[in-house]
Amino acid sequence: MLRVTDLARLLVQSRVQPGMTVIDATVGNGHDTVMLADAVGPTGHVYGFDIQVDALANARTRLATRTNVTLHQVGHEHMASLLPTTTHGHIAAILFNLGYLPGASKAVTTQPDTTLTALAASLTLLMRGGIVSAVLYPGHAAGREEADAVRAFAATLPAGFGTLHTSRLNSATPAPELLVIERLG
Repeated sequence: MLRVTDLARLLVQSRVQPGMTVIDATVGNGHDTVMLADAVGPTGHVYGFDIQVDALANARTRLATRTNVTLHQVGHEHMASLLPTTTHGHIAAILFNLGYLPGASKAVTTQPDTTLTALAASLTLLMRGGIVSAVLYPGHAAGREEADAVRAFAATLPAGFGTLHTSRLNSATPAPELLVIERLG
């Protein structure tokens, strides 16, 4: 069965080529970060953001042999200010896998206000044809609030951006959802 996270990865991989610059806005245990590092190859670069020390330690272990990744222990709402200005308008893909870190405390979750700040910044960072992929988890109270906020944000995107929203790829109720924002032409 195709999971929402699998679909998000497939969409991102279809857009990312060696040499590009990408962002993992929620590094977590580093699975998506590894996929991104492989996709951009040694001539590309991945910037990753996460607030949790344990998450970044796990990610660094997975990324030990890769030199094309810069990890920041800070929330994704700060990504635009920490990236080199030369990357603004040149990011091919930005991934968000919202919610809580698998295997860690469910009390620590991404928050609607910081996620909306990060999504707004993403619009200025993307290159034409670039995408933002956000996996939403409305199955718990904090996730439901965040999913509602992200959907509302996507409904007010400025001209020049398009969206794809998919839900119920599996039988889970409520199922994780994927929201994709594309910077058009």
